[in-house]
Amino acid sequence: MTTDLSKTPGDAPDTSTEPTSPATPPPATDPRLLVRTDGLAGYWSDFLRRMRSGELGSVPVVLGLAVIWLVFWLLEPSFLSAQNVSNLSVYIVGTGLIAVGIVFVLLLGEIDLSVGSVSGLAGAVFAVLAVNEGITEWLALLVALLTGALAGAVHGFFFARVGVPAFVVTLAGLLFWNGLMLQVLSSDGTVNLDKDGLVGSMTSHFFTDVAAAYGLALLAVLGYFAAQWSEHRRRVAAGVPARPLSEIVVRTGALAVAAFLLAYTLNQYKGLPLALVIFLAVLVVFDFIVRRTTWGRRVFALGGNTEAARRAGINVTAVRISVFSLAGTMAAFGGLLIASRIAAADQGAGSGVLLMEAIAAAVIGGTSLFGGRGTVWSALLGMLVIGSISNGLALLGSPSHLQYMITGGVLLAAVVIDSVSRRTQRSAGRT
Repeated sequence: MTTDLSKTPGDAPDTSTEPTSPATPPPATDPRLLVRTDGLAGYWSDFLRRMRSGELGSVPVVLGLAVIWLVFWLLEPSFLSAQNVSNLSVYIVGTGLIAVGIVFVLLLGEIDLSVGSVSGLAGAVFAVLAVNEGITEWLALLVALLTGALAGAVHGFFFARVGVPAFVVTLAGLLFWNGLMLQVLSSDGTVNLDKDGLVGSMTSHFFTDVAAAYGLALLAVLGYFAAQWSEHRRRVAAGVPARPLSEIVVRTGALAVAAFLLAYTLNQYKGLPLALVIFLAVLVVFDFIVRRTTWGRRVFALGGNTEAARRAGINVTAVRISVFSLAGTMAAFGGLLIASRIAAADQGAGSGVLLMEAIAAAVIGGTSLFGGRGTVWSALLGMLVIGSISNGLALLGSPSHLQYMITGGVLLAAVVIDSVSRRTQRSAGRT
């Protein structure tokens, strides 16, 4: 019998076991869940986390807009007067509607250079039919909108079906539709619109009853709260992170302050502009479409990864054609509002900086040039920035070239922020 000499009599028996692996750490908590567990403190932590990871949202443009307003107000106190605010709210509508269509094209990761010419063509078609030919204004309006939709569908067909790059197709459209507009106006040159007519009244009509502005503000606040509360309940029921009720109340309160302050300011002048009501209604409708419908989700899917969307069964061609057709329709709608504001359709319509302002508004407002990210509210925020710069410099008597330089700088800053935020998100593993 062999004896283990390494042990001496009296040693305690060896009860050791094989080393065990360290205990498995508990799964990391999704930082977004802090919003649900810690209320506003958790929201603040989540907000800082999103800022560090590049999820900036509309924060840069809102801060930039606040700085622009503060600077112009200090330089020219009349900048925030009731009359100037009212004029600004009407001025941004025409180009803003065009920018809404641009937002959808940018969500695909594409560009549309024809919207300026399409807007001018729509204004010319309406003016010639309604004024020169004596056709009912409602019918002339419908034909003008259909003209824009058809022009956009043509661009979409050559891009989606034939495979011609969107840049080339819409550049050709810019030239073609501008030439067609000149042909439609022919020897008339300029056709004046009736300011009291259907289109003319879109920018000249104001709801003078103070209840109109306050009523719209109340409707906006209640609608926002209802939408946020419904979203909160739906997400909680599904067991996914949701905004706490305290945050919803704070957001609703901030909106209420801004909405009723705007309503009060507008009521100090002529009242609530019809043009602003139209613009806000369009934004609400398209915001619902892009976020709550299958078609809207497909647009985002194409902008994120076209090949993945195709393999998922999405009809890429149909979605692309529909987006460009929508952009053409919104360009026509915007062109009618611009014609309404100047009470005429002329050969210079759709030219100048209109195209650049529409694209810049969408990008400055937060829609990515790389596709797959943005909201229709970008058109409003971006147009507020561009319109405020233009309006403020005009009040100061500054030359127009300074406006172009500043707007170009703001546009570059917006693209740089978008590029940096995307790179930051990739580094943080968010994209």
